[in-house]
Amino acid sequence: MTLIKFLLTALAGVALGFMITTRVLDRRLSFDTAQAGPWRGQPKSGTMDIDPYANARIARTAELPLGSAEGLSFIARNDSAGAPLRPECDYIVSGGVPPTRYWTLTLISPKGFLIDNKAKRFGFTSAEVVRATDGTFTIVVARTARSGNWLPVGDAKAYALMLRLYDTLLDFGTTKVGADALPKITRGGCA
Repeated sequence: MTLIKFLLTALAGVALGFMITTRVLDRRLSFDTAQAGPWRGQPKSGTMDIDPYANARIARTAELPLGSAEGLSFIARNDSAGAPLRPECDYIVSGGVPPTRYWTLTLISPKGFLIDNKAKRFGFTSAEVVRATDGTFTIVVARTARSGNWLPVGDAKAYALMLRLYDTLLDFGTTKVGADALPKITRGGCA
């Protein structure tokens, strides 16, 4: 009888441990998170100094992070006012990026996958985005087509924006990056 109680207690402990670990990883808890406005990044995720939570999340999702010499990756789940991104609303992503050789802005699902849409447009790169004369850009994220730089939401129920800066001079380890360093996300009208 004592052996059965011991085994049930051990099994309950293991189940509770897995449940708590899954919950923590889903919340994207990390020790090395850097934030600039609505954009959150983990500058150490591609290095040997990665924290254990980020390491476990990468192992769980099979994500391949950028190495520190390759660049930085940021994700925005909220607009610049702090409200969650909603697929029924239009958003304007505007401004510029820090000095970088190349960048991409991609629409992704909450789990990090590309979101299918009829236009087959999944993001923009620095090589193809239409810019203003001062070098800044404006990208409209919306369900319905827009002129200029339009990133379609498709039938997504939820999404996030991923900004990747390749071969950049930006270093979160030595400098404090303000909200104006990365593009601003402004909510427009909602359906």
